[in-house]
Amino acid sequence: MNFGRRGLVAVNAEADNKMKQKHNANADRNEDIMRSGKCTLATMGLAGVLVVLDGGTLVARAANADVTYKAEPSSLNKKTTGSKASGEATFTISGDRLTIRVTAKGVAPNIEHLQHLHGFAKSDRKSRCPTARDDKNGDGIIDMVETEPVAGTTMVPFHDEPVSMAIVNDTYPTANEDGSYSYEKTVSLKALEAAFIKKFPDQRLALDRRVLISP
Repeated sequence: MNFGRRGLVAVNAEADNKMKQKHNANADRNEDIMRSGKCTLATMGLAGVLVVLDGGTLVARAANADVTYKAEPSSLNKKTTGSKASGEATFTISGDRLTIRVTAKGVAPNIEHLQHLHGFAKSDRKSRCPTARDDKNGDGIIDMVETEPVAGTTMVPFHDEPVSMAIVNDTYPTANEDGSYSYEKTVSLKALEAAFIKKFPDQRLALDRRVLISP
C-alpha cells in the first residue's frame, strides 16, 4: 500500500512521538531511582550473590543448627569509574535470630549507602550479579534499570528496621571519610519471613536465591 510522502511523514512523526514518550518515561524513572538512591548511577558500587557456607538451607533452623550465608560484593562499574569498592556480607541464622553483617570499603565517602536484597517476585528464577553484557545501552555503566532483568526487584532493605520492609528510610549506613562502613543488625527470622511473604506472597526468603546490591 502506498501512503505517499505525507503519509510516511505522519507515520514517522507518530513513531517518533511514541519513542520520545517512552524515552521521557524511562528518563523520569531513572531520575526517581537516582533520587531515592541518593547517589549517581555512575557510582553504583557493590553487588554480590549469597552462598551458604556449610551446605545447609533455611530449613536447618528447625534443627537449631547455625547456618551462615556469605557474599563478597565487588564493584559493578569499575572499568568505567575506576572504583575499587569491595565488601563482605554475612547472614547468620541461629534459631530464630538472623544476624546481618555488611562491611564495605572503597565506596563514596560521607554519604548514606542503600543496601538491599534483590530477587524475583513472580518466578522461581535465581538472581545473579549483573555483568558487562547486561549494559544494554552500551554506555559503559550498569545502571539500576539494567540490573532488574538479572538481579530482580528490591526486596529487603538493610537499615535500622529490616523487618519493616520499607525501602525509603534514612537509617542506612553512612560511609566515613575513608569510604568505608560497617553494618550489623539482628532480627527475628520468623518476623522477617512473615513480612517478606506478606509483601511477596509467591516467594520465600530463600537467601541463596538472592543478590545483595549496594549503590
